[in-house]
Amino acid sequence: MTYSTIQLRAALIREYQHLCHDDFNADDMNDVQYAAFLAPLSYDELVSETSTDDIFTLDEYMSTYG
Repeated sequence: MTYSTIQLRAALIREYQHLCHDDFNADDMNDVQYAAFLAPLSYDELVSETSTDDIFTLDEYMSTYG
């Protein structure tokens, strides 16, 4: 399945919030800063940011965070 860049950015932000909630570090970007980091990324760069592969697929990632 193909996802839009909007869907990928939203899922990446949800994953980031989840990871930061579980392992808070005051030096980490906040949600707004992370969204600004993701804003200029292309579709392929966003997919790369998900760190998905043949074992944990993009569909599984989106099912978890999308």
